[in-house]
Amino acid sequence: MKKYYTRACNFYYGSDSKDRVKKKISLPLNGNNLISFDNIELISRESKKIINIKNIKKLPKKIKNKVVEDLKKITKKKKFTNLNLNNFPLLMGILNVTPDSFSDGGNFLKNKNASKRILKIIKEGADIIDLGGESTRPGANDVNIKEEWKRIRSKLIFLNNKKFFISLDTRKSKIMEKSLNYGVNLINDVSGFEYDNKTLDFLKKHKKPFVIHHLKGNPKTMQLNPNYKNVLLDIYDFFEKKIKLIRKKKIKHNNIILDPGIGFGKNLKHNITLINQISIFHSLGFPLMLGLSRKRFIKDLSSCNDSKERIGGTISSNLYSMLQGVQILRVHDVNEVKQAIKVFKKLIFI
Repeated sequence: MKKYYTRACNFYYGSDSKDRVKKKISLPLNGNNLISFDNIELISRESKKIINIKNIKKLPKKIKNKVVEDLKKITKKKKFTNLNLNNFPLLMGILNVTPDSFSDGGNFLKNKNASKRILKIIKEGADIIDLGGESTRPGANDVNIKEEWKRIRSKLIFLNNKKFFISLDTRKSKIMEKSLNYGVNLINDVSGFEYDNKTLDFLKKHKKPFVIHHLKGNPKTMQLNPNYKNVLLDIYDFFEKKIKLIRKKKIKHNNIILDPGIGFGKNLKHNITLINQISIFHSLGFPLMLGLSRKRFIKDLSSCNDSKERIGGTISSNLYSMLQGVQILRVHDVNEVKQAIKVFKKLIFI
């Protein structure tokens, strides 16, 4: 049978959305009546078709059954231990303690600067801090375990003392093991568990929540002419395959986040397609995360209006993602993005 994918589309917001859900003419996204949809895009590798939800019953039986199952996942309320996804989007503040990250390399390598950064992120209203000691920017070299641990250990101690939600950005199971006594809440392995084959064993043993992140290739080579048959569906299939592998490994918990990896083995067209149609991944049944902050696609789109921090492009792309129900946004400039979200939500979710 031809494989079909279901993407929620044609969204409504605020009181308009609540009214439409009450009248049963649109469906709530992720169990939230403040954002709903009344159309789906039924996608295969050969075709696309927009269908109003009232016409789903007219579909052939096998396709209808598939769509109905997808809609159950799209509309169900998502849950994640120690995170309140109702008040979406949550902000993940970035703390790179590296000398060579693409935007802020070297700024927070020293403990004093890192501590100030942590306090600033917390004060500005982030929900998560993502701590990483190895740059995975395009062209980056691997960092050995000893050096990576040296960079992050003192910062983990400081963070743990603050009792804050900690995401650990690492590809190495030994770094994950070392972090166990430092209050880490989430494992964010940008390699999608491809770098270290012991990572899944670690996650199974310790039942740690984690992000399934998509990266094509590795940081050294990922931007050397990346190509896909269909970037949206290829990454969807990647997530499905990873979820099946995780279940096969008997990792049974649902504290899982999906991140399609904007800029990780993608060109401009790939990135725009993913951002524009990000709602397709809701049908996998897990919260979505996007890292758009200061990324190269902002420069490519804004041309002569590029800037060092790329705050304008970061805010606009994050707001667009919020309107498609993305629950977690990974950002450098927490205060600016938080301000934009607060104002925008007051204007649109009324």
